[in-house]
Amino acid sequence: MEIPTDNGCRQESRRQTWHELIRLITFVDLPIKKKFRLFAVGTIFWFLSMAAVAVVSLTAIHYKYNQIAGHTLPYSQAISKVIVHVQGISSSITQAQQETGDAGARQLESAQSHVKSIRGIISALSLGINSSQGSTGGNLVENFILSMARSDVEGTQYLQRMLTLVEQMDRHISLLQQFRQNPAENAPDIQHILNLLGGQLEEAHTLSASFTESLTGEYTANTQLINEIVRTSIHIILLVLLLATLLLLIFTRWITGAFYKPIDAIINQIHDLGTGKVDLDNKLTIHSKDEMGTLSSEFNELIETVYGMTIFKKVIEEDSTLDEVYRRLGEVFENELGIERYMIYEVNGNKKEMRAGYPPLVGDRKLFCYEDILSDCSLCRAVKTGHTVSSFEFRSVCRQFLPDTGMEHVCIPMMLAGVTGGVVQFLFPSRGEKGHINEVENQQLFKAETYIKQSLSVVETKRLMNTLRESAMVDTLTGLYNRRFLQEHTKQIISGVLRRRKTIGLLLCDIDYFKQINDTFGHDVGDLVLKEAAACMRNSVREADIVIRFGGEEFLILLLDVDQGDAIDVAEKIRVKIGDMKITVPDAVIQKTISIGVSEFPGDTDGFWQAIKFADVALYKAKETGRNKTVRFEPDMWPRKEF
Repeated sequence: MEIPTDNGCRQESRRQTWHELIRLITFVDLPIKKKFRLFAVGTIFWFLSMAAVAVVSLTAIHYKYNQIAGHTLPYSQAISKVIVHVQGISSSITQAQQETGDAGARQLESAQSHVKSIRGIISALSLGINSSQGSTGGNLVENFILSMARSDVEGTQYLQRMLTLVEQMDRHISLLQQFRQNPAENAPDIQHILNLLGGQLEEAHTLSASFTESLTGEYTANTQLINEIVRTSIHIILLVLLLATLLLLIFTRWITGAFYKPIDAIINQIHDLGTGKVDLDNKLTIHSKDEMGTLSSEFNELIETVYGMTIFKKVIEEDSTLDEVYRRLGEVFENELGIERYMIYEVNGNKKEMRAGYPPLVGDRKLFCYEDILSDCSLCRAVKTGHTVSSFEFRSVCRQFLPDTGMEHVCIPMMLAGVTGGVVQFLFPSRGEKGHINEVENQQLFKAETYIKQSLSVVETKRLMNTLRESAMVDTLTGLYNRRFLQEHTKQIISGVLRRRKTIGLLLCDIDYFKQINDTFGHDVGDLVLKEAAACMRNSVREADIVIRFGGEEFLILLLDVDQGDAIDVAEKIRVKIGDMKITVPDAVIQKTISIGVSEFPGDTDGFWQAIKFADVALYKAKETGRNKTVRFEPDMWPRKEF
């Protein structure tokens, strides 16, 4: 035997820790409601992530676009006009120097007009920039970005300087207009003013050209930044979409497997259960601790219970005596359900008696009821009422239960053919005046009652068989039941089958050419053939089925609690076995065949004796068409409406 080392234990512990961590991360054991909540939260998160990226990027693009549309382009257009007007002033001053009189005065007036235009451009530009800086009509993100934007220092300086130059140029042009009235006297002053104007015009042109170049660079930078924002946003959105899709596919596959596999396995198990294929080695695998895991675990327990009950009923059907059935039922109470104290009573309605069937009263084992109930079963409340009697529901409900035993009792009647055929008494420790049955005991009683119900049909059949034996309703030659049995117990057979909503398969059998045996070999050999045929039939059916010698070489077989269509299969099996049977007698080996007519009650008719008649009609059809046949009754074989 290999002894695990400390290192091996540590490795196993680490593996278990990792396993638990993975289950925690993947939310395998979360309840179903929380799994779908997690799915909803994850979906909303990725949608909000893509929405946030889109809003931020579009807001940034909008802001840069507004900078271009509200700042760069207006400045560029205004400066272009300013440069034109500056050139116009320069041209007008030059022409005013070359001309005299009114022509020169008109040139100076033209220069003043250009100055006025420049002043208007600067004023309009200043007013537009200020109004745009004071605007707060955007969304929250846009207003935040605008509030973080730098002030337009360069543009403000340009406007202030240009306005100063314009004012100076306007003043100097006005002086030129005054000095031109006496050009000879004011020649030095005129030349000085012209020099000043030339410098101012050159400065204005240089200033405008420099600012234009700056605006061009700003425009290029903003357009490149917009392109970069668009590219980055597309990449981020695609990445988020890819991650969201990947996680969605993984989660969908995981959650589909978490539901589909257990549900599909349960469907297959239910299908197998419906077709009678119960395999305990093929239990549902429990993958999680959520509701699906609980469902799988509960279904496995259900399969075990159904399988146990199926096997239990099959076993007790093959038991030979009622005491053996009671013993097996008691073993189920003890070993399978954990009920230690119980008593199974058998009730004899004809004699008004009841006896302790199991466990036997040996050693120190005693009854918990007064012994008077054994000689007068009507004293037992469960026998008298046919209902479950529980002292948990009402203290001292049954006066026949011994007081001061320290036990509580639950008595379940065994209803056979509408009357109480037995009582199963379960005993539990008392819990005082207000004690109630607990959940474990309640489950034990539920399963016990289910097992009791499963055994009722077997108990009823075996008790009926015992009754038949006691009444000597047995054919002395074959050991089978005789026709008297059928006449006296038809009602019990019919009521039991109808109550269980099952079918009786009726097989009427007749040995072909039986008279030839008596004529050829004598009646002794004929009796031997009857006995061998009867034994073959008895061995070909279940213990619960009833084989009757109906008369002469005719036999009637009652297949109890079969499904529709099963009787014909059993009849064919019997026919084949009889045909293969060989009987050795002096100087000969006899091999006979059999003809069988089959009908079903209540499938073919609601009259039991009419169903026997229908089986006889089918038997006649089998003989008429060649013998050694199994013929199922059909409605056209009996055209009459009356029986």
